[in-house]
Amino acid sequence: MEDRDPLKRFVELRDVDGRANGMNFVDLFSGAGGFSQGLRQAGFTPVASVELIEIASATHCRNFPECKHFSGDIKNFNPSEWLEGKSVHLVAGGPPCQGFSVAGKRDPNDPRNVLFRQYVRIVAELRPWYFVMENVPGILTMKNGAVRYAIVEAFEEIGYKTSVAVLESADYRVPQIRPRAIFVANRFGLPNPFPKPQLRPDEYVPIESAISDLPEYTPIPEINHEWTKHSKNFMDRISKVPAGGSLYETYFDAFKRQYPGLPSMTVKENHGGTHIHPHLNRVISAREMARLQTFPDSFIFEGPMKKAMWQIGNAIPPRLAECIGLALVPYMNAIADAGEIQGDIDIPNHGEAISGVQPFLCADGTSL
Repeated sequence: MEDRDPLKRFVELRDVDGRANGMNFVDLFSGAGGFSQGLRQAGFTPVASVELIEIASATHCRNFPECKHFSGDIKNFNPSEWLEGKSVHLVAGGPPCQGFSVAGKRDPNDPRNVLFRQYVRIVAELRPWYFVMENVPGILTMKNGAVRYAIVEAFEEIGYKTSVAVLESADYRVPQIRPRAIFVANRFGLPNPFPKPQLRPDEYVPIESAISDLPEYTPIPEINHEWTKHSKNFMDRISKVPAGGSLYETYFDAFKRQYPGLPSMTVKENHGGTHIHPHLNRVISAREMARLQTFPDSFIFEGPMKKAMWQIGNAIPPRLAECIGLALVPYMNAIADAGEIQGDIDIPNHGEAISGVQPFLCADGTSL
């Protein structure tokens, strides 16, 4: 079976002229604000966001004071009333993915799997030019692909043609291996752009480049540089864990030592049992996690250390979100130049069509 999506394009970011000036976006299921941070870096303006968890909402409000944030159940969010007539050019967000993730037992009947329909409801009401939805790659194979196709069909019913690709965060200078399934769609029949990879695997950014300048054993709570406290005996046990090994056999993904000289393994909170530093006898700190996710040090996470780690581990890397946003810029500028009149849009020649490849093609050309 071939991926015959004629709308999918991969855009060379070096050819993108400028940023998304004057373009507004709404961030759904925003969490702490990984998407918001990345899209803001790409020049988009956050005008509204929605998040259920209070501590993540507090973090978002702290870092995006210009954004009107709705803290509560997305089912109670009325976008027209909340935005008070503001134009929305882009909707972004990642519905909760625990039900989809291959990290744990995947449950196709998990109620979180249908939260994307709230996303569809809001897109249908706001009618943005484009939307971007992010999730774990496992969503593409749930129920033998039925979940993926249900998402595509739901958006097609409201006038949006959707393309999907798996992007590896490390391809975009994120010092971490973190593949994400990205859905992009528009209502004009235009191409759906994705950013071309910027690095080959042998060029990936190693973990040390992101965290080596932080104090080894001196916490800095003001920037979330804190980690689980260890006794001397516990540190002695950690010292015996080799790269790629875990302190526990039954919880292999917790207290697992990072590999030196390579990008970080996918960062997770794991109830304080985060990955072990590649060179030190302690787990990595919340700030080190944030740097591996490409959050700037000026981005402060609210709440105690474990809550900060939870927020960081659930975010999309801002750098990946920025690249996704930049890939959209030439197409959204074309819509703005045409005044939204379908048929008069000058389609930018920035991307390459993808055809004749395996389903669920990864950005590096490999298939799932």
